[in-house]
Amino acid sequence: MRDTYCGTLRKDDVDRTVTLAGWVFRRRDHGGLIFADMRDVTGIVQVVFSPEISKDAHERAGDIRSEYVLKVTGNVRLRPTETENKSIPTGEVEVYVSGFEVLNTCKVLPFQLDDEDINEAVRLKYRYLDLRRPEMQKVFIERSKAYKVTRDYLAGQGFFEFETPLLTKSTPEGARDFIVPSRLNTTMFYALPQSPQLFKQLLMMSGYERYFQIARCFRDEDLRADRQPEFTQIDIEMSFVTREDVIRVNEGLIITLYEALKGKRPPEVPFPRMSFDEAMEKYGSDKPDLRFDLTITDLTPLFLNTEFGVFKKTIESGGKVKGIVLKGKTLSRKDLDVAVDTAKELGSGGLIWMRKDAEGLQSPVVKFLNDREKSGLIAQFGLEPGDVLFMMADKPLRASDLMGRFRLYLGEKYGLIDKALDKFLWVIDFPLLEYSEEEKRYVARHHPFTSPKEPLVGFDGDYEAILANAYDLVFNGVELGGGSIRNHRTEDQAEMFRLLNIKEDEAADKFGFLLEALEMGAPPHGGIAFGFDRIIMMFLGLSSIRDVIAFPKTQKGSCLLTGAPSRVAQRQLTELKIKTIVD
Repeated sequence: MRDTYCGTLRKDDVDRTVTLAGWVFRRRDHGGLIFADMRDVTGIVQVVFSPEISKDAHERAGDIRSEYVLKVTGNVRLRPTETENKSIPTGEVEVYVSGFEVLNTCKVLPFQLDDEDINEAVRLKYRYLDLRRPEMQKVFIERSKAYKVTRDYLAGQGFFEFETPLLTKSTPEGARDFIVPSRLNTTMFYALPQSPQLFKQLLMMSGYERYFQIARCFRDEDLRADRQPEFTQIDIEMSFVTREDVIRVNEGLIITLYEALKGKRPPEVPFPRMSFDEAMEKYGSDKPDLRFDLTITDLTPLFLNTEFGVFKKTIESGGKVKGIVLKGKTLSRKDLDVAVDTAKELGSGGLIWMRKDAEGLQSPVVKFLNDREKSGLIAQFGLEPGDVLFMMADKPLRASDLMGRFRLYLGEKYGLIDKALDKFLWVIDFPLLEYSEEEKRYVARHHPFTSPKEPLVGFDGDYEAILANAYDLVFNGVELGGGSIRNHRTEDQAEMFRLLNIKEDEAADKFGFLLEALEMGAPPHGGIAFGFDRIIMMFLGLSSIRDVIAFPKTQKGSCLLTGAPSRVAQRQLTELKIKTIVD
């Protein structure tokens, strides 16, 4: 049908007769000549309808409209001097049309493809039009490149690509499963996989040693800008490895993807590392954004003997006082009130501020502090006129978390984040377990198959102090992926289930096949999973994961294009032996 793509034409093609196929992006009638920007997946080129070349083509060109689908034949010419379009690769040439065919018309569009501000709901309803826009096509061309780069890199590292089941057993230990009824097994259900975790471990026990999959995963959880109910992850597992082996290979993958998508090497290689404890202490987050230096300080030692009631009560109950300083901003009282309100919105019970001026510390609560405490604050932070100190008091982890989120607020509000800078970080040495007050039991910080850095069997001590053989990769304050070395002995995995209050019969029902496989010569193994959609979003500098998924869901989990989820015919429900009940 065509012999040339629109976006490939250059000066070297002058005097060639070419046949193009694509869409009309814009049409302009200048009286004697009619111009159209013709677009395909490779780019845009200007085509010219001249009565001197073809009177018929010129007359019919008056009827074409935006998004008509055309097949065009014509001669490539240089654009006249000073009419070149230097903003596009084809801007030095144009095609004078000798003949064309309308392959399809297009009715009036719900939005123009070159509109800069299109309502997202409208974009999602007409996603096939949205995906025609050049900026969206660039995204998905880059996404396609990332697939190839991933496969090429991992194949070069000796990995085998597998596909694991999408209809599997429900083993909920994290997010909620999507459940699928079985027609052939009445009253029985499959679950869509939250990850291929168990199958990739089984493949290690099958002797393949290096596995990867670009896997579709499903989680029935509340949505946000960087989360979807179905998503893609790069899933990796390796046998006979240590944490260092896994990090080395996967850091290489991320460097390769970064170079392919951003056209440059990461600023720091190898990526720096930080323990979970240090990250929480300094930044109040296990995925700290290191593009700005604002750090959190533990002020508890300074206030151990304080008479200030709020701090005294918190410290006596095992809590901590955390502080952070905004340097040289000279905030107004209105600014400070906004900061207090923001802290409350983040969940803080209260935010205390102290502003340094020439007279000393100014604050509604400064009168409750003694001279030692006031001078200690000034000395510890090196406070100067214009500086503002913010403090919170709460349970240790909660205080860190709240102050971490407040830190991010300050960074955005006052332009502290260097958006031109990229920062990678490996976070290591996570707690293996954390106690859930809601569930009144220990829960896994990562997942139940993560191995500890010291044996669990026979351990007699503080379980919350046990460190996991786990690692997360963080990029600009966003987790790109996480992984761990796994339990490869049955007794270790069984002990982990016991600590998680998963009874022996429950473990046998949910994970019996895994426990049995661990007894059949399971090798030491470990791996990682990266959020593929999230990597694309972050490396391309986009703000929503929906912009890198071809047909995404809304925040309510619906598809505006197809109308999913939808009701099904009663006949289908009857076949599945399902009755619907409406409260």
